[in-house]
Amino acid sequence: MANKSTLTTELKQEQRLSTIMQRELGRVLEMNATEMQDEVERELLDNPALERRDAEGEELNTTTEDGRRSESSEQMQRNDFADEDDVMPTQRYRASNRSADDTFYTPEIVNETTLAEYLMEQVGERELSEHERVIAANIVGNLDSNGYLQRTTRAIADDITFNDNIETEPQDVERVLEMVRQLDPPGIAARNLRECLLLQLERKHSADTRLAQRIIGDFFDDFSKKRFDTICSALKIDKATLDRIVKQEIQSLNPKPGSSYSSSPAEGHDSQITPDFTVEVNGKTLTLTLNNNIPELHIAESYERSMADYATNPPVTRDRKEGKQVIAKAYNRTQNYIRVLKMRQETLFKCMREIIHRQQEYFFTGDVADLRPMTLQNVADEVGMDVSVISRATTNKYVDTQWGIKPLRFFFSEGIGGISTREIKEELKRIIDGEDKRHPYSDNALCDMLNQKGYNIARRTIVKYRESQGIPKASLRKSIH
Repeated sequence: MANKSTLTTELKQEQRLSTIMQRELGRVLEMNATEMQDEVERELLDNPALERRDAEGEELNTTTEDGRRSESSEQMQRNDFADEDDVMPTQRYRASNRSADDTFYTPEIVNETTLAEYLMEQVGERELSEHERVIAANIVGNLDSNGYLQRTTRAIADDITFNDNIETEPQDVERVLEMVRQLDPPGIAARNLRECLLLQLERKHSADTRLAQRIIGDFFDDFSKKRFDTICSALKIDKATLDRIVKQEIQSLNPKPGSSYSSSPAEGHDSQITPDFTVEVNGKTLTLTLNNNIPELHIAESYERSMADYATNPPVTRDRKEGKQVIAKAYNRTQNYIRVLKMRQETLFKCMREIIHRQQEYFFTGDVADLRPMTLQNVADEVGMDVSVISRATTNKYVDTQWGIKPLRFFFSEGIGGISTREIKEELKRIIDGEDKRHPYSDNALCDMLNQKGYNIARRTIVKYRESQGIPKASLRKSIH
């Protein structure tokens, strides 16, 4: 029987492992389908213990030489998701594992959201005062097409004070600016490239993130001018370490976080994405597919043989003990990496399945009025995960539906009296789009009209919804023609 000291040590090791894996899970959850595929390809190049499974030459289920059973990620997905008793009678779900060499048809985004619209939708989900919402709208309005802030906080404060007649100080703008920088995409509202990269690194949690932050934060000039010897000397690291950090941490950052969004609704360029999910409608049945183009992975056979050999013949000599440590470290790292990828797939699938469960009417009709109120917390409570995990799993992810490709955040909104705020916003926009621009409706008039339609909301809520969609007040919508 193990003594107390041994049990304590094992518990600490398990807790540390759990922490490391949760951190890794958070990192890979933030990646979309394309980013995840690139990440796996990098890992395959850097990790000799990780191999791509030969689809033609190996079975999906194998037994290692030491008698342990090995499962492929595809088989694990089938085991986890193929039980039709766990889903609603009108829905069926399946996970799809496709080869990285497959050719994918990538449809264009329908009704593409502008950067300002996307940001203001997120602002609308925050608990802010009316003053803070005005400041947020002005900050968003001063971002360029790449997502960089083009004016100083003092200039923005002066604009609000004189144009909106709301007394505003630069520190008020700074406070709201910090909130805007927490929105997606990461790196938004930075003043320069250095700040943009640092904002993105704040959301990373890998072992090398701290060093990457120091490189960009303290040695950005040296880094931009490729004075790598200076950086290595100052940080006391070798060039191999610096090269790894640059490739895995810094080169994965986006120097233009706003560039993937159209700068105006009328721009209509042919932006394309790879959807992470596909939802198909067949009669009264919805079929969810996780578009997994990650290759089948397994631990290299040579490492499996070595671990089996060490289990049968425990090392005695110093060299053999050191060899075991090296092999075991690589083996465990690879095993955990494959496990984290499986956890990522499970988490994404569970989140999307719950979204469909709550918003199934929309998937059948495509009518925004059929969207139910739903928050990140609702999904988190149902799937038994922290809300931060749900946030990562739904950020920068897309689903291909018969009504077009939609970001997962499209399906989230607060509710008033059981009605989705998105439905109310759509109705508000329809009324304003149809108004006589020579005599635009005041906020009071808009409030009365929506109340008459059965939407029991206050005037201040109308103002919030109008501003969240970037719609100016009546005096600024007025046309002389």
